Order: sequence, then C-alpha cells, then structure tokens
Amino acid sequence: MQQKLEFKTEVKELLNLMIHSLYSHKEIFLRELISNASDAIDKARYESLTNKDIVPSEWTIRITADKTAGTLTISDNGIGMSYDDAVKHLGTIAHSGTAEFLSLLKSRDVKEHPDLIGQFGVGFYSAFMVADKVTVISKKAGTKDPAIRWESTADGTFSIENAERASSGTDVILHLRDEDKKYLDEWEIRRIVRTYSDYIEYPIVMEVEREEKSQIDSEKTVKSKKMRY
Repeated sequence: MQQKLEFKTEVKELLNLMIHSLYSHKEIFLRELISNASDAIDKARYESLTNKDIVPSEWTIRITADKTAGTLTISDNGIGMSYDDAVKHLGTIAHSGTAEFLSLLKSRDVKEHPDLIGQFGVGFYSAFMVADKVTVISKKAGTKDPAIRWESTADGTFSIENAERASSGTDVILHLRDEDKKYLDEWEIRRIVRTYSDYIEYPIVMEVEREEKSQIDSEKTVKSKKMRY
C-alpha cells in the first residue's frame, strides 16, 4: 500500500534552495550520489563482520544511462534501507546543524561553495538540481524486510511503498529534465567521475554500447553492450 507523506519544513526549504541556487555546479549531484553509494557499501562491509546474513560480495557502484527513458541510475550493493529508514533519512534532515546549513546557503554565494552540500550530509537532495522526479528502490541488507520504493517530484511530498529488488542495496533513479539530458552522455559521465570521484575505493562501472565487427560477417558491424570501469 502506497503512503504519501510531507517533507519536513527544512527539507522543503532546502529543495527550493538546491533547485534555484546551485545552477553553476549542477554536475556535483553525481559526486554526491556516488559518495552516498560508497558510504552504503562501507556500512555493509562493517555490518558483515558481525551479521552472518550479510554475505561479503564484490562491492560495486554501477551507473546506468537510459537515453530512451531519460533516466540516470546510480546503484550500489551496500546496506540499503528499510521502510522506516527511507522515511527517516529521505524525508527529513537528521543533522543538528540544519538551521546553520540553511543559513549558510542563504547568506553565501553557494554557486562558489558546492562543498557545503557534502559537509552537511544532504547530498542526496542535489539530485533535484537535474531531475524533476527521483525514484529510490532499496532493500536492507541482512534483514527479511521487503524492498521499498520511494519517489518524489520535489513538490513538498514523497510517496513510499513496498517494492521488489532481487538483492540488497539501493538504486537512485533520476528522471532528468530535458535541459539536463547531457548527463546521459557516456563521456560527460566519465569526465565527472574522473574529476570528482577518483578517490572512491570501489569500482564504478557503466554499461556502454560499442559498434564492433561481426564475428560472423567481417564486413558488417554489430552493436554490443559491455561493462566499462
């Protein structure tokens, strides 16, 4: 059953500032979402030391660009979220310095201080700088909790319901605005990852399409999809 909830007041204010104030640094949304994915994997690795239900795996962050659907997805196989986790972490800002952060956003030229987002742990909301809708599908590791689907168009509300996901981890799906579809381009994604996320210790992979000579007919080319690091 789908439940529709309102964002806390500070989140509504933050989203408004994010969408309208950080225009010149939109690309940092990808840095923030990759950083969140890395943190989620860190937590799963730590929990796996004491929770036998969390089986260590090949920890990976995956980027999927779907030009037909106009979506960019950042996926991880980290700790994931339960229903309550999603309501708590995506519907409010659990930070004692929330008022200070909002004050800084208002008083400083945030176009020149994109680092503020990461410092205060609100990087997830930067997704709304480029997306008119964000969908999160997540499954908590080491539990029998069902997966959840969280979704918002930054209209002051979000919906949440049970969903399906084959394994634990999180998919953050950005439904990009038309003017931000450039972030679906492979080389633009690569540039941003190299610029901001080289320090991430986990492999960041992306499925890309290439034209190659056919193994059946050497005079023809075929399109193939491969994973690239």
